[in-house]
Amino acid sequence: MREKGGDIMSAETVRIIGNVSFRLTLDPGVWIFDDRRVHMENVFTDRAEAQVISEAEKMARAWNRQRTGKKPQSNQNIVHIDRKDLTEHSLGIPLEPFLQNASPSEDAKSLIVRQEDGHEERISLTEAMSAILAFSEKGKPLKETGPVHFYYGDGSNHHNPIQNVTELIVE
Repeated sequence: MREKGGDIMSAETVRIIGNVSFRLTLDPGVWIFDDRRVHMENVFTDRAEAQVISEAEKMARAWNRQRTGKKPQSNQNIVHIDRKDLTEHSLGIPLEPFLQNASPSEDAKSLIVRQEDGHEERISLTEAMSAILAFSEKGKPLKETGPVHFYYGDGSNHHNPIQNVTELIVE
């Protein structure tokens, strides 16, 4: 546990605070179950190709549903996890959905990425919307340099991500 501004928070979480309607506490430990996760090994090299594959997969699923008829609606959450994701791959997740859920104010213009040692990087909120938060390396949580690594959406810091990220502050 670490103490920050009177709040006690887990060393494994990241907060989104600042000029937002809703403060969020993110727990990267649960992102392994999130369908939005991406493989960091190729996220910057074939983003366009991944988008095309994703669209093709959506169309294939829709086609299969049409061919086989409608299934009864289920209230169960079905999570599909490839064992290799858990044990071999480095994974990340887009930051955009979390920023959107925090609801930045209309006058918010930037995001400060604060590291555990207090160092801060400021980027535009527009740039932040395309960022990726890495949460595992080769199947292991980022214990030493985490809880997350911050990658710019354009991949410009692909070989040198911002590490030990503890807070994302919307200004």
